[in-house]
Amino acid sequence: MEWKRIIIFCLFTILLFACSSQAKEVKMMNTEVEVATEAIIATTNKSLPLDNSEKRTNEITHLMIHFISNAALKPEDPFNVDDVYSIFEEYGLSVHYLIDREGEIYSLVPEDRVAYHAGKGSLPDFPEYENKMNHYSIGIELIAMGTKEEMTTIIDADTYNQIDPSLAGYTDAQYQSLQLLVDNILKRNPSILHNRRHVIGHDEYAPGRKTDPGSLFDWSRIGF
Repeated sequence: MEWKRIIIFCLFTILLFACSSQAKEVKMMNTEVEVATEAIIATTNKSLPLDNSEKRTNEITHLMIHFISNAALKPEDPFNVDDVYSIFEEYGLSVHYLIDREGEIYSLVPEDRVAYHAGKGSLPDFPEYENKMNHYSIGIELIAMGTKEEMTTIIDADTYNQIDPSLAGYTDAQYQSLQLLVDNILKRNPSILHNRRHVIGHDEYAPGRKTDPGSLFDWSRIGF
């Protein structure tokens, strides 16, 4: 009987060692994580309702720059982030990213969803995109406003005159964050070519209807 106990003990030891080795192997496998070559830039999450976007099915080929403010309702405080967010909610609009005056970047819609930021318009080199730019683009809004003339479709001259003139245009912090964000998006989306045919302003897609980012926006500050 002694030899049977020895055999059982040996088998138990071998089984225990095998299980232990397997457990260690599984643990090591679970710690292996694949990291993308280009990570998405850090942003503050401020997601809009899903109804304000839709699933994307087309390749992303364009990046569109906008400005937005709440100057029409609050000329004394036109750049409040929550007020701007409410505008998107109220009108069923959306954009992928929003950059405030201090350069903080907010993520409102994931890039794999279509945001409603471009509206009607066209580009001479892309006639097939007429009124369809939302489906092919990523939109970035800067909390800012243009000249009095550029703002006439949004606010009247008297309201504009109530606004501190120093608030027109863009801040250094916004340019810095925008360049980081644009560079990051283009690295992760090589189908968006690094030129002004593919990185555009809203006013280029919808001239006469939209004026953003306008004459105060310096494209050279973001490498164009």
